[in-house]
Amino acid sequence: MPTFDDILEQVGEFNRFQKQTFFLLCLLSAAFTPIYVGVVFFGFTPEHRCFSPGVAELSQRCGWSLEEQLNHTVPEWGGHGTAFGSRCRRYDVDWNATGLSCTDPLGSLAGNRSSIPLSPCRDGWLYDYPGTSLVTEFNLVCEDSWKLDLFQSSVNAGFFIGSVNIGYIADRFGRKFCLLTTILANVVCGILLVFVPSYLWIVIFRFLQGLVSKGCWTAGYILVTEVVGPQYRRTVGILYQTAFSVGLLVFDAIAYAIPHWRWLQLTVTLPSCFFLLFHWFLPESPRWLISQGKNDEAKKIVSDIAKKNRKKMPSHFEDIKFEDDDEGGKQSPSLIDLVRTPQMRKNTLILMYNWFTSSVLYQGLIMHMGLAGGNIYLDFLYSALVEFPAAFIIIITIDRVGRRYPWAAANLVAGAACLVTALIPADIYWLKLIAACLGRMGITMAFEMVCFVNTELYPTYIRNLGVMVCSALCDVGGIVVPFIVYRLVEIWHELPLVVFTVLGLIAGGLVLLLPETKGRVLPETVEDVENFHRQSAPKDKKIYLHVQTSEVARD
Repeated sequence: MPTFDDILEQVGEFNRFQKQTFFLLCLLSAAFTPIYVGVVFFGFTPEHRCFSPGVAELSQRCGWSLEEQLNHTVPEWGGHGTAFGSRCRRYDVDWNATGLSCTDPLGSLAGNRSSIPLSPCRDGWLYDYPGTSLVTEFNLVCEDSWKLDLFQSSVNAGFFIGSVNIGYIADRFGRKFCLLTTILANVVCGILLVFVPSYLWIVIFRFLQGLVSKGCWTAGYILVTEVVGPQYRRTVGILYQTAFSVGLLVFDAIAYAIPHWRWLQLTVTLPSCFFLLFHWFLPESPRWLISQGKNDEAKKIVSDIAKKNRKKMPSHFEDIKFEDDDEGGKQSPSLIDLVRTPQMRKNTLILMYNWFTSSVLYQGLIMHMGLAGGNIYLDFLYSALVEFPAAFIIIITIDRVGRRYPWAAANLVAGAACLVTALIPADIYWLKLIAACLGRMGITMAFEMVCFVNTELYPTYIRNLGVMVCSALCDVGGIVVPFIVYRLVEIWHELPLVVFTVLGLIAGGLVLLLPETKGRVLPETVEDVENFHRQSAPKDKKIYLHVQTSEVARD
């Protein structure tokens, strides 16, 4: 009896129908970008200082330039523009007082400037930025800067909770239903974000966006890999992730054109409304329909695939069923199975650590770049461009060199590049940027590789559970990384990069302890995992279709 993959060979594995589906879902992947890394522009923190009443009038009376005004009235300004004192404290003086000298106003109040008391910014801040961001609108600086961390952590907390629940919906009610419902929920939350007036409601709706958006992206990934033939699945999966990189470029251009965060949020959300048209243009997964016993619907979709691909197809499906190698030997997945035996335990712990590290370094490098002090739009562009060669390197190496060595090398390069970036002086900015981009390319490779290697290291009966549990550490990393970046830069600007270095180098070393999966049959049991050197080929669970081939559709 032929499998569903055999049917795809007859009706087309990656022809017009699959290419159309792939293109539409790549648009969905690209639209995920503002949710995943939007904090770079939505939460941009410009140079800022305390607003001091009377300073503007005094500056106008004395004819000061802006630099003279800052030197005379802002603590620690001379050569220390990034210091806490210059951003979060002001001189506790009355600038409206008469008799202040224009050449040395503080000297006329006290003989020594250091003896003048400092006070918090009671009257707000001034921002050197022509647009608006969450930071400038809600003053998320100084003592309230942790609220920006919470904004980004909330969306990752949504990812963490939603990925499991949305995964259940996709398996229970179908990939297409899951896509459409999560798209609708994401659009509603994204639009409401534009109009809510308070920081608390912004965090709530950002969390709700995270709750549905990652599950939406994952459902698209599952659907696009289920409608293509087996020889195209890995490449299509990698290119689907590359579409996210295209989204980075588009998002950067839109953010440059629209420097006001609410208008930017509305602009990147409204196009997602068109994704609701997928109801008429996207098919349900035939594999899912067959697994649910909906054979007539599956037959119709396969017929549509053949028609659009201009292929002939078997005309009658008499029976569709699952065939198990051993009906009496079914195993029930359990969390304890992930750590029960030595090899399973090693695989699980290493994969969990690599999911965590990939998320921390990927998001962390993007956030740190937003604090680097250069042109944020150009820096974002350069770092996004290096994701394309990363995908190309993966495609040409995984079936030639294998998985383990390119994956380990990617982590090591990312870690080493972070250290080099931290050590390069700030005045050699071009070299610092090159090193940072190399780190971004390395962690992009590592992130994409952990996605599919994870599935190759677990036996069939526990594969989905293993991927779900290990990838949950990705979202945990996303929750903690804002606090790592935004808190540590207050101690030393390059300190987050040092932390990334340690995490990346350890991840690269641990990957070398995993078995190579290139050319290996997927393990069926825990015993297969424990003896991975064996080349036996257990029969995977497949969908079989009884096909009557006596009647063939005519062109």
